[in-house]
Amino acid sequence: MKAETLFWQQCAQAVTADGSIDAQRLMDLVIATYRSHESDYGEIERSVETLLRETRALKGEVASVTQAFEEQKELFEVILDNLPLGLSVFDADQRLSFSNTRFRQLFGLKREDVDAGATIADLIGRIRGTESAGARPDQRSRKHSTATARNDSLRRREWRMDDGRIIQSMVTILADGSSIAIHADITDDRKAAERITYLAHHDPLTGLPNRIHFREQVDAALAERRPDEQIALVHLNLDRFKSINNTMGASAGDKILQQVADRIRASAGGNILARLGSDEFAILQTGRQQPWNVTALADQIRRELSEPFLRGEKQMELSVSMGIAVAPGDGEETDVLLKHAGVALSHAKADGRKRERFFTDEMEAQMQLRHALEADLRAAMQKEEFELHYQPLYDLSQRRICGFEALIRWNHPIRGRVSPMDFIPLAEELGLIVDIGRWVLRQACSDAAQWPEEIKVAVNVSAIQFSGTDLPQDVSEALAAASLSPSRLELEITESVLMENLSEVLPILHALKERGIRISMDDFGTGYSSLSYLSSFPFDKIKIDKSFVNDIADNKEAHAIMRAIILLGDALGMRVTVEGVETAAQVALLECEECDEIQGYYISQPRPARDIPHLLSLPPKTAA
Repeated sequence: MKAETLFWQQCAQAVTADGSIDAQRLMDLVIATYRSHESDYGEIERSVETLLRETRALKGEVASVTQAFEEQKELFEVILDNLPLGLSVFDADQRLSFSNTRFRQLFGLKREDVDAGATIADLIGRIRGTESAGARPDQRSRKHSTATARNDSLRRREWRMDDGRIIQSMVTILADGSSIAIHADITDDRKAAERITYLAHHDPLTGLPNRIHFREQVDAALAERRPDEQIALVHLNLDRFKSINNTMGASAGDKILQQVADRIRASAGGNILARLGSDEFAILQTGRQQPWNVTALADQIRRELSEPFLRGEKQMELSVSMGIAVAPGDGEETDVLLKHAGVALSHAKADGRKRERFFTDEMEAQMQLRHALEADLRAAMQKEEFELHYQPLYDLSQRRICGFEALIRWNHPIRGRVSPMDFIPLAEELGLIVDIGRWVLRQACSDAAQWPEEIKVAVNVSAIQFSGTDLPQDVSEALAAASLSPSRLELEITESVLMENLSEVLPILHALKERGIRISMDDFGTGYSSLSYLSSFPFDKIKIDKSFVNDIADNKEAHAIMRAIILLGDALGMRVTVEGVETAAQVALLECEECDEIQGYYISQPRPARDIPHLLSLPPKTAA
């Protein structure tokens, strides 16, 4: 009840009969009413005091929370402004709500440019760069219509800045049309990715496309080939580059390969060029008449590579072999075309190198036969299909056999006798010559142990045996197993052995010679630097190739060359053996020139080990 209403009620109760107010009566009523509510007023006062205390406490808590919030806000702003990524937030009207310092730095914006409320259009107008076409969203996503805004989505945008940087933005569009974007400088990452992609498709040494990229280019060229168009694929291989690489070192070899690539690139013109391997290159020639144009291209490459290559003060000469396949005749698929060009290259090298060969169907048949021969050769050792024949070495002054050269023979159960000219180069190429050579050493030493002590045995050693095995150990084990004196073993090496890696071969030769083993240079005179190698190592013997003896009886020049070589050997303290002696006239001339030894059919053809006792029992051979 309101105080006014209560007071009027009390006044009415205090009115006397005559209509006046009894003041005492009114006072009593008021005091009684106050006393009846006195306890309520105390409770109210206490409640007010409690409320005041709680209000003060709440104010303190609010102040603490507000301070903590401000501190968190400051920390949050510090974190956002020091993020390596830019951050921007736009509202549904595409006005800037928030951005950090990195956002402004990435896009080269001023502080006043990024005030809250700035529109996207305003900001794009101030960015010093252009948005990449491939990363630009379509117009509908740019407008952020209501329909689009209902679907959350993630969009990528990319900017190419005028200073060369690449900025990528990942934009999350929220349901209400607002957006949050993260911005990053991906320049280094993009360059690294592009470098990785480049290296995956290019040769790092020459910068040319590699085998993978070349295959892709051939695929594309064949797919786009017109019905009447011929496409030529040239497979190039440097001749004997390994020996140059080993002699001069890998670093010098790399420099020469770079020069080779530059010359081939200049010759190839607009044709597709690639480096397939160490010293292998390939060219794809399209849109030309064949085979005339590719033949002209091969001639141009040969002329370019025939010029000496310079490495410091040294000049190196190189030659190249080439195999050529032409689509569609030689194949309409990349694998087939590459295979046939490789087959043609193999024939070019087998035919003497320094030439080009076009693929033919006969080559394919020969290659299949070669693969079959490879398989048989790998199994020949296990099947014990090899044997040794021995050709006598005849001492002209003593008129007696002084030794035998061990010559390997392959008795194939189906092919019959396989010529060493057919399988020795193949064994070297396949790396099988190491095991075969090791077997020859053991067998030759074992057979020689059955001969008279003054009879020596000569064994040919391949260049691969110097690098693919521990040759001194193999020799020691063969001698020990046969209990043969080292002085009875003669190792014959060709000039190619020294050409492969002179610095590696010479220490091995010296080590063998110190053990008492004799070292002979085989096929002397057939290489361009045979004389220079004679000065690099003290050979015990030089063997003159049979090509020099053929005409000595009828040709004065040939006779003079033979005489000069024999005199050279005598001056150097080296015995001289002439190979391929077949007539009495040749023997007579060589006796007059005081040649040390001869070898050839005039004395005997190679014979199996069981015939050695018979050969040693024959009377002396003379020129009469």
